[in-house]
Amino acid sequence: MQAKPAAKLLKDYTPPSHQVAELALTFELAPHATLVSAKSTWLAVNNSRELTLQGVELELLEVKVNGVVHQDFTQTASELHLTSLPTQFTLDIQCRIDPAGNTSLEGLYQSGGAYCTQCEAEGFRKITYFLDRPDVLTQYTVTIIAPKEVPYLLSNGNKIDSGDLPDGRHFAKWHDPFNKPSYLFALVAGDFDVLEDTFVTQSGREVSLQLFVDKGNLGKAPHAMTSLKKAMAWDESRFKLEYDLDIYMIVAVDFFNMGAMENKGLNIFNSACVLANQETATDRDFHTIESIVGHEYFHNWTGNRITCRDWFQLSLKEGLTVFRDQEFSSDLGSRGLNRIDAVEAMRNHQFAEDAGPMAHPIRPEQVIEMNNFYTVTVYNKGAEVIRMLHTLLGEAGFQAGMQLYVSRHDGQAATCDDFVAAMADANDADLTQFKLWYSQFGTPRLVVDSVYDSTQQTLTLNIKQLPPKNNPEQAMLHIPVAIELLDDMGKSVPLSAQPNVSGKVLHVKAAEQSFTFTGVTSKPAVVMLEDFSAPVQVQFDSSLADKLHILRFARSDYARWEAMQQIYTVSVVQAINSGIKRLDAEIVAACGELLSKPVGDLALISELLTLPSFDTLIAQFETIPVEALCETLAAFEHQLACELKPLWLSCYAQLQEDGSLSAAAVGTRALKNTCLGYLAKVSDVQIDTWLKHALENPNMTLKLGALKAMVDATHSGLDDAMAAFDGAWRHDALVMDKWFALQAQRRDLAAITRVKGLYQHPRFDKGNPNRVRALVGSLARANPSVFHRADGSGYQLLGDLLVELNAINPQNASRMLTPFMSWRRFDSARGELIRAQLQRLAALSGLSDDLYEKVSKALEA
Repeated sequence: MQAKPAAKLLKDYTPPSHQVAELALTFELAPHATLVSAKSTWLAVNNSRELTLQGVELELLEVKVNGVVHQDFTQTASELHLTSLPTQFTLDIQCRIDPAGNTSLEGLYQSGGAYCTQCEAEGFRKITYFLDRPDVLTQYTVTIIAPKEVPYLLSNGNKIDSGDLPDGRHFAKWHDPFNKPSYLFALVAGDFDVLEDTFVTQSGREVSLQLFVDKGNLGKAPHAMTSLKKAMAWDESRFKLEYDLDIYMIVAVDFFNMGAMENKGLNIFNSACVLANQETATDRDFHTIESIVGHEYFHNWTGNRITCRDWFQLSLKEGLTVFRDQEFSSDLGSRGLNRIDAVEAMRNHQFAEDAGPMAHPIRPEQVIEMNNFYTVTVYNKGAEVIRMLHTLLGEAGFQAGMQLYVSRHDGQAATCDDFVAAMADANDADLTQFKLWYSQFGTPRLVVDSVYDSTQQTLTLNIKQLPPKNNPEQAMLHIPVAIELLDDMGKSVPLSAQPNVSGKVLHVKAAEQSFTFTGVTSKPAVVMLEDFSAPVQVQFDSSLADKLHILRFARSDYARWEAMQQIYTVSVVQAINSGIKRLDAEIVAACGELLSKPVGDLALISELLTLPSFDTLIAQFETIPVEALCETLAAFEHQLACELKPLWLSCYAQLQEDGSLSAAAVGTRALKNTCLGYLAKVSDVQIDTWLKHALENPNMTLKLGALKAMVDATHSGLDDAMAAFDGAWRHDALVMDKWFALQAQRRDLAAITRVKGLYQHPRFDKGNPNRVRALVGSLARANPSVFHRADGSGYQLLGDLLVELNAINPQNASRMLTPFMSWRRFDSARGELIRAQLQRLAALSGLSDDLYEKVSKALEA
């Protein structure tokens, strides 16, 4: 392995050596030779005569200090070190860069002919030399010059000037009145279709809204615009936060490493997170777009107006903003379904990360490549930590803390400690123990047993808090454990008052605690960790009868789903241990009960009838039993399909929806697709007719539901259906991503060969992260029986791709590596095959820092 890159440590943080009063940037755009002129005003904090700036892949043309050519500098591959400087000066730097040749999709690059930027976390250094760190805030004035064939020239803030130039070019000049760090800088230049609208803020200001999309995609933009206006109104109503510029712009581009970026006033989005109509997008896509548009807008205050002091504080903005977008989706839609989504992300991905070689606290203490820490831990676990604060303080207390946080730190680069301090001070609360959530890694464990005394009519819950297995020295945390007690009639039992209990929440703070509730007239079913009130693992042995009771009567939709997930999970483990791969008759009957009376939230019923995923279930095993797990899930699905076939048929036949995006219609389509997924496994003439009709339906949710059902069932008509879909949709890259994903989920013997062959498909492009994630990412993530084949062909395919991506787009390569990180959890033969791929990557000449960090940690684990 190559020499180890230097790690950056949280404890080594020092303030910047200089302040920057203003930065004026001028771009003269050309595909391979863009000129970037940067003029800035500097003040040394401690009279320093030296200044070190970051810059990567830049052709330095000229340096001037106070208007005079300056030659007292040295250059490395990543820095410009200036000496003999006055303590206050203007600095002019001119560089040349190559946007068209920039395949990393960081800095300034081209996407389909348009120029765009991605500067978070450290992409600005690919544009010009600067102090590229989040605690250097300054005002930006940006002038963009381009040929008139590039009509839209966009940057942050408000446009203050524009016009024609005598050489056939034109310019636009933008000024952002709010100080910001370099990672929030944005530039977009290209020819787009534009959807325009306005929003009137609570104070009466009219804000211009513009959404830029590739030519021909205007009909797919209205949902994103509607989502933006909903987000702006919601943030005013729930958080009392109003937008602050005269214009808000979103641009959708096809080549983008992330989902979207919150650059001040000019959000750049992956086109997959903007473009949608019901002919091309699924109901899930519509929901995702609304959530991501909201997330990036909410960053205007939690990320932009208040930013991070350093990148170790990333969860300050991301965890908080994920919590805010989750609340936005829950307030606008189903709180239960949104909670299910959030918990599945935690259990399927974050718990695995917490237990693996990349385990880190939500505020990491060291990093090599910052892009590797845009993780489910920082984002999703970070959001759960914010949610726990909300649980502890209540809505009013949390909002008081938010208002104090904003008033204290508006216009500043803040820390996680600053946020917690505002919450504590606004509520006169001691959050000292709670703050340990920010600095400790791993998933805490709770072991719970219950004792019911019928004579005294008391229930006692004894709770032990255990540290994570991979962090045994972890201190005890403050864990809010929400519960519900259900009596034998299904009614909620009031909890008697006692210390360390507030409302329905038990405050677990010690290694062992007991909670005794009086006036409990019958032995209750205990809903433990209601609504997933803390990101912990719970060992609590309740009976099948209690779980079924919770399924029928719990007040929380999430709790009902969780009970059913526990029922399935216990059944899977028992089946693998016993070799008898059948669900208990009571469980099948409970599914039949749900199907026979499909009322209420049909989307929730769909979730209740869906077995846990492979990724969810592997947490139950020290060594992952790949074949047994896949075979058991397939057997359970086939059993439910066969034994409940009349009910599946009856339910599907009676489900009618109006094609709208109403909650009722979305829920109906979800349940229809679930029914069809099971029915495809027991195909007959009637079911084949329904599959054909669904494939011909103009609604993409139903069309893809039928195609997914055929993939999962290895249906005899699958090849023809796949070919017909390709022929109908090859013109639409985002729709083809769905097709690539389904091709990758096929489980026949030709699956690996088919995926390799699709590299030659006219719509596939290894340089496009969307295409790569759709095809190879889906194979690795959603097709375990093929990806984990004993011959290692799935691992070989991913390894080959990672070698290529290391040179093309290291950031995407690093994200695609994740399936290899848990290699030690597989049997020895599979583990060795994965390790061989990791060693192959480690031996690469020119291994990127992005891959080095994860590969080295995986091999050392």
